[in-house]
Amino acid sequence: MSLIHRLAELRESNERALLFTAIEGDEAGAKVLVLESGEQVGDGLDQAVAQFDELIRRGRNHLIRLDDGSKVFAEWYGPPPRLLVYGAVDTAEAMCRGAKLLGWHSIVADARAKFATPERIPSADELIVEWPQEALAQVRPDHQTAIVVLTHDDKFDEPALIGALETEAFYVGALGSRRNQERRRERLLEAGVEESTLERIMGPCGLDIGADTQEETALSILAEILAVRAQREGGFLKDAKKRIHAEIE
Repeated sequence: MSLIHRLAELRESNERALLFTAIEGDEAGAKVLVLESGEQVGDGLDQAVAQFDELIRRGRNHLIRLDDGSKVFAEWYGPPPRLLVYGAVDTAEAMCRGAKLLGWHSIVADARAKFATPERIPSADELIVEWPQEALAQVRPDHQTAIVVLTHDDKFDEPALIGALETEAFYVGALGSRRNQERRRERLLEAGVEESTLERIMGPCGLDIGADTQEETALSILAEILAVRAQREGGFLKDAKKRIHAEIE
């Protein structure tokens, strides 16, 4: 099968892949398609292809500068990232509305059936009425999934965070004051979670933009999720040292 035909199939299969294209250097014009399954279509560009595992997890296009000075453009293909919100509170609906604008797939889970309803969370792509462990087992978060815990209830928060930290989710966030975060941290340590693992939790989650309303809070959290996914600090662009768009490795 040709590279073009295999590339066209990705839209239907929802497989993740990178298309490496040499744009400068001796191999200019060469193309190699590499899928997350390990399948490869095309030969060459070995130094660029060797970076596949890291680049596929970043979920964005990259411009790679090779040791000999040549450049390869790595174009990312795959289904939309997923946002899993545990806690069908009002902020969850605001986050799902924002995720829809980003083109992300949003999932809201809660053990309380009276909260996790289409009437309360109309913007969610999926609603799951399950306790945290069962919800996580159903969603199976991977490296293109962000998880945010919003319940403000220990019996939900703690198992949701413990379960989230056992997944490959690229972002794990928890709403709550700094005092609540510290109290939760102590309880998670008592539950056996390693201190180094707890560093993955973004809490209080969100960027410091002065958010007050539910919509502003959702924007703050979604912005932080985007920053973490792109491995950015989330500061002012005028102070940024990196390129705004395609990054050079």
